[in-house]
Amino acid sequence: MSDDLKALAQNGELRVAINTGNRALVQMKNDVVQGISPALAQRLATEIGADYKPVIYNGAGKVFADAHENKWDVGFLAIDPKRVEKIAFTRPYITIEATFAVRVGCDIMDVKDVDRTGLNVLTSTGSAYDMHLTNTLEHATLEHSGTPPESFAEFQAGRCDAVAGVRESLLGFFGNDTAVRILPGVLTSVHQAMALPVRDTPLITALDDFVARAIEDGFVASVLGLDA
Repeated sequence: MSDDLKALAQNGELRVAINTGNRALVQMKNDVVQGISPALAQRLATEIGADYKPVIYNGAGKVFADAHENKWDVGFLAIDPKRVEKIAFTRPYITIEATFAVRVGCDIMDVKDVDRTGLNVLTSTGSAYDMHLTNTLEHATLEHSGTPPESFAEFQAGRCDAVAGVRESLLGFFGNDTAVRILPGVLTSVHQAMALPVRDTPLITALDDFVARAIEDGFVASVLGLDA
């Protein structure tokens, strides 16, 4: 099915949306994007004989917002019912956890303690955990910021009582901040998949087959360091 996927490239170039706001999937090292998403993107481009062109974003909401703007050919996003209405997803290639960061000294000890009247929760607009919180938060007040790093910085500066994020991203941002702790427990499990920027396309079958092969032959596990 790799031959079918050649249709994704335009003029021999495969534009891939890369979200640097999710440290579980993408890491920046010496101004070079690394991690499982870029690795899968490079593998796909090599298979179809195209040049890999990363289109860099700092938040998943922005990737989704550009889906119908002819900005990218393939993307990496969390599967969500609202997104499924507009774009096509493969099977997940990884499942990651979202949780909260809170301030040391507060009485919030676990994820289940966050949804209380009088608490303000900050989230990155358009993220998978933002959509989850929008649908499930009953007592706390949900506030929105821009990208994950922007929401983390605003929380660090004093905004809200808790900030949501992917666990790896929270640890990466607040790892050396002794005034902040990351909560145990899971806010939501986020199923990350490859995506095409249109809802109804037969190419998603071929892309799903690509993801399945990358999982089955150990490529995904190897990049994630899970094969040791």
